[in-house]
Amino acid sequence: MTNNLSVVINADAPQVWTMLREPSKVAQWHGWQAEDLDAEIKQIYFSGDEEESPDHTSFTVHGGDVFELHPEPNGTRVSITRAALDHNSEWAAWDEDITQGWLTFLQQLRFALERHPHGKRHTLFLQVPGGPGSAVEKLGLSDVPAPGKEYTLTLPTGEEISGKVWYRSNHQVGLTVHSYAEHGDGLLIVADQPKIADVRPEGGSLVIISTYDLGAARVDAIRSSWDSWRAENYPTAEPVS
Repeated sequence: MTNNLSVVINADAPQVWTMLREPSKVAQWHGWQAEDLDAEIKQIYFSGDEEESPDHTSFTVHGGDVFELHPEPNGTRVSITRAALDHNSEWAAWDEDITQGWLTFLQQLRFALERHPHGKRHTLFLQVPGGPGSAVEKLGLSDVPAPGKEYTLTLPTGEEISGKVWYRSNHQVGLTVHSYAEHGDGLLIVADQPKIADVRPEGGSLVIISTYDLGAARVDAIRSSWDSWRAENYPTAEPVS
């Protein structure tokens, strides 16, 4: 097994376990809202071949990746260990995508538990192709402060946003955004994707925006600002969904 991933969440292990084992709770952090989200959650977490430890500290999802929960003084460490890569599998080319996806979803799990444990998110999603300059670079996010530090930015979308840096990795940036929630913060994640020969030769990027308790007009305004930026910079990409 390879590619360990982990995050410490300021919540106790039973709270984390509930977020992993109730479909409605998983929908608050896994992926983004889409027509096939419920089916994807069912396939990965509730397909019938998953395995739970009796003490609720370990959980193997469909495909063999393993969640482990370890109590720590400041919460619970949640780790994912990837299943051994089958180079003959149809999913072999997507292995790094899956690893990067788990990193994103772990951070969304942490955010849901720490900031909106009883909330219901509304997401906006954008996928763009690769090319000269990544989306992280084009959005001016390459030099955001260290995780936990405050920031204020004017995005190329025209939005003025502020909050704290939620996390940074080699390919991803996560920011809390005051204006993406009526109370507290929303979450903006921009994740650059690796190149995949014959599938995504130039790489690409994802943008996931998690909003909370905003009115329809405010959500539409956020969507419009991001879609205008998408049309100017990535005219062949699908509109924000």
